Amino acid sequence: MTAEIDIQNAIRRELPKYGHFVFRGNVGKVKTVDGRWFDTGLPKGWPDLFGWTKDGKFFAIEVKNEKGKLRPDQIRFGEFLKTQPVLYGVARSVEDALEIVDDQNLL
Repeated sequence: MTAEIDIQNAIRRELPKYGHFVFRGNVGKVKTVDGRWFDTGLPKGWPDLFGWTKDGKFFAIEVKNEKGKLRPDQIRFGEFLKTQPVLYGVARSVEDALEIVDDQNLL
C-alpha cells in the first residue's frame, strides 16, 4: 500500500509541471509554557493540498491512499467546499489530482 505522504509528494512534484501552484497544509500541536496544548495551522478537515491552477482557479485536494477513508471532519469540510467556487476532490493518485484541477465542470 502506498503511503499518503508519498502520494502527496508525487502530486506536489507533478502539478507545477502543468503550471499549477500547489501548497501543503501544515498543522501541528505545541505545548505552551504553562502546559496547555495549542493547535496551530488550518481548521480541522482542511484538505492536504491546495493552490491555484494556471488559470487562477483555487483548488483543494484531500489525499488518501488506496484504502484511506475520509474522517467526519474531512467529509464536512469537503461538503462545504463543494458549495464554493473551488475545484475540490479526493485524490488517490497524481492522475486523480490532475483530473481535479482540470475539471472545469466543478465551477
